[in-house]
Amino acid sequence: MSDSAAESALVGEMRAALRTVADPSRAAGQQAYMKSAMPFLGIRVPEVRRLVADAAGSADPVTRLSAARRLWDGATHREERYAAMALLRARSLRGDPRLVPLVEHMVRTGAWWDITDELAHRLGDLLDARPDETAAVVRDWAHDADQWIRRIAILSQLGRRTRVDQGLLADAIRPNTADPEFFIAKAIGWALRDHARTDPAWVRAFVAAHDLRPLSVREALKHL
Repeated sequence: MSDSAAESALVGEMRAALRTVADPSRAAGQQAYMKSAMPFLGIRVPEVRRLVADAAGSADPVTRLSAARRLWDGATHREERYAAMALLRARSLRGDPRLVPLVEHMVRTGAWWDITDELAHRLGDLLDARPDETAAVVRDWAHDADQWIRRIAILSQLGRRTRVDQGLLADAIRPNTADPEFFIAKAIGWALRDHARTDPAWVRAFVAAHDLRPLSVREALKHL
C-alpha cells in the first residue's frame, strides 16, 4: 500500500470508528462546555485515544503525520481533531522534529485551551530529545502575537520535574507577565505551580522578583 493509500485508509477507518461510538445525548453538553463552534460527536477523550490506538497501532511515523494533518484540516467534529492529536502521541514520534510545524499549525488553527494544553506535551517530548533546538523554538514562540502559541511555550515543560530547564521556563514567562489575557496569566501560574513540586524555593524567588498578575501568583503559590 502506498503512503497516500495508507493515509487515506487510516483516516477513513478513524472517522468510521468515531461515528460508531458517537453519543448525541452527550454532544451538546460537550460543545457548550468547550464553547466550541465545531460540533461534537459525544465521545470522551480517553475513548477517542483508544480508538486511535486500535486503528493506528502499526502505522509508521510518516503515515501518522500525514493522516493527522488530513484529519485535522478536514474535521467536521471536534473529536476528529482530538483523534488527530492522539496520532501524535505515538512512541515512534516522540522527539521527531517534524512535529514542530504540525503542532504550530494545530495550535494556531485550533485556538483554544484544550488543543494547546494537549500539544504542550509534544513540546516536552521534543525538549527531552532535542533540547537546544526545541528551546530556541520555545523562546521564539514566547514572543509570538498569537496568545495560544505563547501559552504552549509557557506550558511546554509541564510534568518534566527535575528535567525542567529553569532558564527556559523564565524566558517563556517573562515576556508575558503583563498580559491581561486570562489564559496567559493562568498558564504562568500553572507552569510555576507545577515546578514548585520540584523546586519550591526557586518558584518563591521567581514570584517575589517579578511583577506577576494576581491570578498567576495565586496559582503559582497555591500549594506552597
